[in-house]
Amino acid sequence: MRALALSFAFAALACAAPAAAQSVALTGLEGQRMDLSAEAVHALPRMTLSFDAHGVTQVYEGPLLQDVLKAVGAPTGRELRGPALAAVILATARDGYQVAYGLAEADPGTRPNRIILADRADGRPLEGEAGPFQIVVEGDLRPARSIRQVTHLEVRSLASSEGGEHAN
Repeated sequence: MRALALSFAFAALACAAPAAAQSVALTGLEGQRMDLSAEAVHALPRMTLSFDAHGVTQVYEGPLLQDVLKAVGAPTGRELRGPALAAVILATARDGYQVAYGLAEADPGTRPNRIILADRADGRPLEGEAGPFQIVVEGDLRPARSIRQVTHLEVRSLASSEGGEHAN
C-alpha cells in the first residue's frame, strides 16, 4: 500500500509546477536534480511526531525524509549497504545554515527514530521563521539538527577510494 502511495505521489511530480519559493531542491548521489513542490511533499505518505524545543512541545507532520529522497534515487532498505552507508544528507536552510545526517540514520529500517521533512506544526502550515519546510529528528534531545526553512537536500557520498564491500 505504501509503495502504491509513493508511486502516485511521484507520478504527480511529473505534473508539478516549476520551482517556486514553496519548493525544496533535491540532489541525488549521481547528481540527479529535482525541485519538489510543496504540493508534491504534501502528497507523500505522512507521519506525525511530537518534538520538544526549548520547553515547547509541538506536533509536526510531514513525509519521512527517506521518502522525499527516493525522488532522486537515494538507496533505502536492503539497497542501503556497502558504500551507500558512507552517504550523508546535507540539508541547507535559506540563511545558509547546514546540517548533515547519515543516510542510514534516515532509513526507518535502520533505526526506530524517524526523521521527517515537516510542512505542518500543530495542524497549521509552517510559515515565517520555520517554513515552509523543517527537518524534525525524533529522539534528539535539543533542536540543533531540526533545521528550519529548508531549501535544499543533497545526498553526498563520503566513501573513500580505500573503502571496500563488507562481507555482511
